[in-house]
Amino acid sequence: MGVFRENGQRITKAAFPAAAVSDALKRITEDVYQSVPYGPGDGRPEGSIRRLLYEAGTVVLQSEIDRLFATATIASVSPATGPATGGTTVTIKGTELDGTSAVNFGSTADTEVQIVSAPELRVKTPAGSAGAVNVVLIDDAGSMTRISGFTYS
Repeated sequence: MGVFRENGQRITKAAFPAAAVSDALKRITEDVYQSVPYGPGDGRPEGSIRRLLYEAGTVVLQSEIDRLFATATIASVSPATGPATGGTTVTIKGTELDGTSAVNFGSTADTEVQIVSAPELRVKTPAGSAGAVNVVLIDDAGSMTRISGFTYS
């Protein structure tokens, strides 16, 4: 038995046409499910259902796993001002916010994060110094910054 090129030429092990890739293979160690939305337009009430995405033992590229964790975006911060004493409940709207684990106001972490939905979260501001600070979301995919997103008065 042998392996051949399209033109019939035999391929040796040393000349096998393959190149190394930097994208590592990963073996899934437990069943992984994905939440899929359904609702308006298909006759069912709005909601989501979980479906099997990867069965344990499946081998996938790291880049395929990375695509499952999109970086969050910030569309709005409301209110965008509050007292330096902190405690202001701020609503952040954007995309992929459901993976947010923390929100920093400047270099100070929030006091509470409440995920409302993928496009909305609420957070209480920590105490800070008067002036504008960056709002930084920390999530599964890294971090996202809104420059001067909140101003302490």
